[in-house]
Amino acid sequence: MTQLCSQRTKTFPKSAWSQSHPFLKTSLSTINSRLHFYLLLKFLQSIADDLKKERLCPIYFRFEQRTVRMVNCCGLVSEKNIPVPLKNISVDLQVQDHVVSVSSSLQYVNEEDSPLEAVFVFPLPANAAVCHFSAKIGEQEIVAEVQDRQSAKDQYDDAVSSGQQAFLLEESEESSDVFRLSVGCLSPGQNATITIIYVMELAMQADHALRFCLPAVLNPRYTPAGSGGGIVSEVSSVSAVPYSLSLCVHVRSSNPVSKLESNCLLDPLEFLNSDQTHAKVNLSPGHMFDKDVELFVYYENTHQPTAVVETGVATAPPGSLMADPVLMISLYPEFPEEVMSSLASQGEFVFVIDRSGSMDCMMHHGEGAQVRIESAKDTLLLLLKSLPMGCYFNIYGFGSHFESFFPQSVVYSQDTMEEAVKRVQQMRADMGGTEILQPLEHIYSQPCYPDHPRQLFIFTDGEVCNTKQVLDLVKSNVYSHRCFSFGIGEGASTALISGMAREGSGHAQFITGTDRMQPKVMQSLRFALQPAVDNISVNWTLPDGVTVDTLSPPICVLFQGQRAIIYAQLKGQSSGSCEGAVTVKYNLKNQPVTNQLNFTLKPTQDTGLAIHRLAVRSVIGRLEQEERAGGADVEEIKRKMVELSIQAGVSCVHTAFIGVNKHNKQIVTGPLLQRRLLTQSFMMSADAVCCKRMRACSSKRLMLGASGKMKACKKSKMATPGIAYCSVMDKRIALATHPIADCLMVQSNFLDMACVLSAEPEPKQDSLLQLISLQTAAGFWELNASLALVIGKAEDQVTNQKPEQVDGSVWATVLALIWLNAFKKDDQVEWQFVAMKAVSWIHSQKLGTLSQCVCAGNLLLDCQVSEDMLRI
Repeated sequence: MTQLCSQRTKTFPKSAWSQSHPFLKTSLSTINSRLHFYLLLKFLQSIADDLKKERLCPIYFRFEQRTVRMVNCCGLVSEKNIPVPLKNISVDLQVQDHVVSVSSSLQYVNEEDSPLEAVFVFPLPANAAVCHFSAKIGEQEIVAEVQDRQSAKDQYDDAVSSGQQAFLLEESEESSDVFRLSVGCLSPGQNATITIIYVMELAMQADHALRFCLPAVLNPRYTPAGSGGGIVSEVSSVSAVPYSLSLCVHVRSSNPVSKLESNCLLDPLEFLNSDQTHAKVNLSPGHMFDKDVELFVYYENTHQPTAVVETGVATAPPGSLMADPVLMISLYPEFPEEVMSSLASQGEFVFVIDRSGSMDCMMHHGEGAQVRIESAKDTLLLLLKSLPMGCYFNIYGFGSHFESFFPQSVVYSQDTMEEAVKRVQQMRADMGGTEILQPLEHIYSQPCYPDHPRQLFIFTDGEVCNTKQVLDLVKSNVYSHRCFSFGIGEGASTALISGMAREGSGHAQFITGTDRMQPKVMQSLRFALQPAVDNISVNWTLPDGVTVDTLSPPICVLFQGQRAIIYAQLKGQSSGSCEGAVTVKYNLKNQPVTNQLNFTLKPTQDTGLAIHRLAVRSVIGRLEQEERAGGADVEEIKRKMVELSIQAGVSCVHTAFIGVNKHNKQIVTGPLLQRRLLTQSFMMSADAVCCKRMRACSSKRLMLGASGKMKACKKSKMATPGIAYCSVMDKRIALATHPIADCLMVQSNFLDMACVLSAEPEPKQDSLLQLISLQTAAGFWELNASLALVIGKAEDQVTNQKPEQVDGSVWATVLALIWLNAFKKDDQVEWQFVAMKAVSWIHSQKLGTLSQCVCAGNLLLDCQVSEDMLRI
């Protein structure tokens, strides 16, 4: 059983290399040789000097030790024999259509001889409404209350300092997807079970599945110099968590459940009624909570619009949101096929790529995993080949600074595309930290091109601390662009990724586990090329005596097949009809469209208060934005947020859950120990060193030697595989075998550079990407040896079977289309726009029938693809 116990990253000024810094003192205490200590300092100094020359300062060092010892007196302990108090997490999911209620129970045990305070910083989905927090000690249950944040913290501090047991749950002020749980004054040997309940909407995927993610991974958030990190700066992560997870899922729907899938092993799905609208499934036993748990729920007839009315709370103040019924409308716009087949050929496409050090991590732990930056490069190639002729485009890379391929967006042509492709191939994850604000400010300062709407595509692993500042910037520019965001890898901030898409009237995608990036990105490109929906209005038809207050922000964007949600508060009483209707009107390609949904005002059974709490979370989110925008009424906005949060029992940035065990008459005495519990971090995995390559000025795998020069990193020939040795002043020091570290990571902020433990062969290039890379900007392929190689034929064979009177480019393009349809049909979502460009180019040649050409192509490739399939 292993666990990583890691000191927080520290900064070492040049003048303080040999001083007794507390971190150095602690980390180096196990070194029993003055010579080793001296050599190590010289080694670090040489690295600092080299990186200074490359302008990669400030320099940070992390010393890590991945050891856990089992001792007789305690259970699981860290390398300092400190017991780990969190033992198990149990989660119960109640899915009702596309809303889920999540109940998480965390079991703590104090195995030490002194009273204990446990602090746990952990992730939750950004759109979750946390509505319950309680603690059970023995048979006594303490249900926490929502109070003003400062008041709650004061109560907690007073209780703990006086020896009372107390529990505090607070949301990060920097990012709504990070929470801190403090469990105070656990007596020696005492158990405590903490229960947290939250509700959230389930996101719809391209294949119509509803996705739920239980986040386990919380990566360290990049904090720019001079800015405070708050709760997000307290993140402590490990490669293997010592606690396990049990998960039970109940699904109920008005439509039959088709199937449930997960990235983790599930027990068989069990249907609990004959019409298969109620199902149950469990996570297979023994699951260690070492990665995000994703669940995909499939219903029949997913795209049916729905309306749910939830009754209010009888004890709530009359006229308040919690007292009145709340309505949740779910709409699924379906655009006509003739509209969808004519995608836009104009636009300005700006691609923003995270090139920070963390993008050199692997996409996942399994076999065949790509490095994040390499996957992003493949995706950029696909995007560049899929753009329509005549549009504008540019590509930005960002880290601690940013750069763009062109001073401003340029017209898409063969020359500009070729230049961009060449520069994409040279991209590296070598730009330091993750500072996304500056490139966005620069992009928004650029004038837009008339009749070319700006479409912004942002790719990042989402580890920043100034999330809300970024979201405010995107929102302030919403009328000049649409923003499509992509969270890469586990641990990407849901608050950042989902928030940018929400505020930028775009669409968010998360690429986790073994997901391929390309299909999800191409779905978003299809959204970007869809005709823009404008002049959206929502009108209500209600019985006399009933009025409605819309609680959710106005609908600014509609996409084909994607859900749009409206929350509304119903006021008053009707003595007659119990029927209502909502009508959504909008313009699509200058044509008016009307969608209407009829609904009953009778409350739906068994929804609890989930709809009310989601509506409250929506209102609080809007008020938060108004508060950050500033103005004379900031204090009044804050007062409204606190009042609504307390009334609904839903936490916000200005409130916190506080519970004090006032029933326990025994005061806890003795010194109070504090233990920070660790969350899983993908980037610090013991199974796969995150940064596979070390790049300073070269793409070769090198290690910095003590002489200040680059030296090759050698693999150990000893019994322990994967240990790296580096020649330092002609003395070999096996750093990995020292108690000081498994691997010395030199980094600009979190993860910029690392030594390579073993060389890996370059992965075989994907044949689909090879074919796509050969297509011209206009959409055709040239007849040459490269094309023949991709389709698996000799060049002479391809040339000799070309029908007479058929141009070589036409023949090559037809062959490419046949090959795509015959051998890459399952990947059609990735090459759909490439094929559309090719077909459009063929039509522009006005060639008449191509039957002979298609027959010859089928014969050559041993296929049976019809002209109708090719759409030529």
